[in-house]
Amino acid sequence: MKERLPSLVAVLLLGLLVLGTWWASDYALRSIEIDPPRRVTHERDSWSDQFTMVRTDADGRAINRLEGESMEHFPDTLTYEITAPRAVGHQPDTPITVGTADRGTLDEHGDRIVLDGNAHLKRLPDAEHKLLDVRSTQLIIEPDLDLVHTDRPALVHNGNSTLRGKGMRYDNRTRQLTVHAASDVKISGEDQAARNAEPKKNAQP
Repeated sequence: MKERLPSLVAVLLLGLLVLGTWWASDYALRSIEIDPPRRVTHERDSWSDQFTMVRTDADGRAINRLEGESMEHFPDTLTYEITAPRAVGHQPDTPITVGTADRGTLDEHGDRIVLDGNAHLKRLPDAEHKLLDVRSTQLIIEPDLDLVHTDRPALVHNGNSTLRGKGMRYDNRTRQLTVHAASDVKISGEDQAARNAEPKKNAQP
């Protein structure tokens, strides 16, 4: 028995050492965050001054251009915030559109541009269409669809006619203009005559 006593004491001490190590490790894991969650704050992670972004189609033709005085990217919202944006759309076989504002927001994938503050969109005139001029506090452009719309009050000058209402939608591919809740509509005689002269199936604003 006396010969076994030192061995038993050694085994007991070893067991206590293992238990103590396990307890210390478990306590450390419970009291210290090894990988704390990332703090999500509205802090920019990239930025640029006097920038120009160009998107092309499958044939390499430039169809959309966005430029501005400055641009900042914010990872918490996955958006680019732009100062003095200017968005130019030039899809094949459609009139050129130019949108400007005091501020703008571009989403991560570039398929939605929100123009805020003195938002202004122009469809430049061509051989078939007169100038279309839209003003509002906010305009939303969807470049891939060649579409602009707003649910805010808007003032629209379409040729010599004036339309004012709350909410507007313009499809540049079909040239279809819709002004919702129109409160003030003034259609010029020239525009009305031109519209009546067009075949109904091809009637466009």
